[in-house]
Amino acid sequence: MTKQRLFLNLCLILLTSIFSLWACAPQSTPTPFRPPTAAPPTQPLPTTTPIPALFTPFPTPTITVTATSGPCTDNLSFLDDITVDDGTSFLPSASIDKQWLVQNSGTCNWDLTYRVKWVGGDPMGAVQEQSLYPARAGTQATLRMTFTAPAESGSYESAWQAVDPNGNFFGDLIFIKIVVSP
Repeated sequence: MTKQRLFLNLCLILLTSIFSLWACAPQSTPTPFRPPTAAPPTQPLPTTTPIPALFTPFPTPTITVTATSGPCTDNLSFLDDITVDDGTSFLPSASIDKQWLVQNSGTCNWDLTYRVKWVGGDPMGAVQEQSLYPARAGTQATLRMTFTAPAESGSYESAWQAVDPNGNFFGDLIFIKIVVSP
């Protein structure tokens, strides 16, 4: 019985040694793929050393920072009708997607507290006060509104203007002018 126990102990030691050596053996790393190199040029390479360009320093521009005094100013400039040119004809009760290209020509950035409000003519089913597209000072923005053509034939106009967070109107009026005919 002791011979069997001795044999089992030797087998366990041998197996443990084999597994330990196997785990410590260096791993083979795969060789990365290398694309074939380009063929050498058929013309001889130039043998002259290029002459380095001389460095000519440029004067550093002077930047003058001017502090703005007081609050910013609001202004909206109408640039173009993107959709629905003046005098476009629509069927009665047609849905109208109107878009204007405007510029924030003031010094205030428009945020979600700025609005566009109906100021005259026929509102043509549009919500009479809507959010003004947020735009940084000096940038262009597209204003988009949905109108419904009136049910009766005729010429219709709707005027809108931007409103600041305090309820003050500013900038150019923007219009939609349409003709309704069956």
